Amino acid sequence: MRFTLGPVFKRIFFLISLICTVYITGGCAPKMMGEVKQDVTITGETQRLEKLGLEYSGPQYTIAILKFENKTPSKVLGVGEAATEILRTILKQAGLEPIVLTEDEMRQQERLIELQQTGALKVGKKDAAEGFESVDFRISGAVTAYSELEEGADYLVAKSKVQVARVQVDYALVDVATGKSLLAESGMGEYRKKTGGILGLGAKSTYDVGLRDGALRDALTKAMTRMLEKLNALPFRSRILLVEDGTVIIRAGTKSRLSTGTVLGVYRPGKELVDPDTGRVIGRREKKIGEIVITSHQSDRISEASVKTGVGFKVGDVVKVIR
Repeated sequence: MRFTLGPVFKRIFFLISLICTVYITGGCAPKMMGEVKQDVTITGETQRLEKLGLEYSGPQYTIAILKFENKTPSKVLGVGEAATEILRTILKQAGLEPIVLTEDEMRQQERLIELQQTGALKVGKKDAAEGFESVDFRISGAVTAYSELEEGADYLVAKSKVQVARVQVDYALVDVATGKSLLAESGMGEYRKKTGGILGLGAKSTYDVGLRDGALRDALTKAMTRMLEKLNALPFRSRILLVEDGTVIIRAGTKSRLSTGTVLGVYRPGKELVDPDTGRVIGRREKKIGEIVITSHQSDRISEASVKTGVGFKVGDVVKVIR
C-alpha cells in the first residue's frame, strides 16, 4: 500500500521546511559585537570620551597628527594609514581641530618659520606661520603589534566562532610651543566578531578590515581619553586670531570658562631650546610682550579682549592666564 500526502499535509510540510531554512541561514549570518563605527561600546570608551568632551574646558586647540608608522612585525597592510584617519575622526568628535602632516612637512615648516623670525629670510607676501603656527599640539605614534585569533565552540549540531583582533599603539602628545612631551604611552585595543552556524554550515570567515579598524578605534579612543584628561589639567593657553584697532580676538569663548575681566599675558614664541648633552628639544623660548583683558565672548570658542600693556601683537602670539 502506497502512502501519499494530502494537499493540507503538503502545505504544512512546505511551511516547516521554509521555517527551518530561514533558521539555518539565519544561524550562518555573522553576528557583530558592536558595529564597526561604534565598536568601542565593547569597553565603554565611547561613553567616557563623550563625557570628557562635554567636560572639556580648553580652547579649540589645533592638533597636528603626524602620520602613524607601521611597525607591526608582519607589516599589516594599511594599518598606519587607518590609525591616522581614525584618530583624526576621534579628535574632531572631541571638539578639537585636527590636521594631518608628515614629519618632513612639519620639520620644513618649522625651519622656515625660524628663518623668518630671525630675519634670515624675508616674510614676503605670505608669512610661513600663517595656517601653521596656530598648531598647538602634535601627536605622533606607531602601531607596534597586531594579531588575529579565533575562538570556537561546538554545541551538538551548532557551531560558533569568535574572531578576535588585538592591536598595540604607541603614541605621544607634544606641546608645539614648548617642545615638551605631555604624554608618551602605549595602549592596547581589542575587537571581537562572532559568527555561528548549524549542521556545519556557516561559521566560515574571510579577511575583514572591520576587525583591524575596530581594534584600532578601541585603542585610539582610550588614548584620546588620556589626552583630554591631560589637556583639561593644563593651565589655560591659547593664541591670538586677529588684531584690529586695539581689539584682540583670541580662541577662548564661553567654553574656556574664563570670565570677563580676566587678564592674559601675551608671549612671542621664540627659538627651540636644545639640551646640549642629548641634542633633544626640551622647550621653546617665549618672551612676554604685553597683557590683554577679556571684554566679551563672541561664541563658545571666540573671545574679544582689549590691550592693557604692550604693542606689536601678531596673529599666532600665545596668550596665558596670569596667576
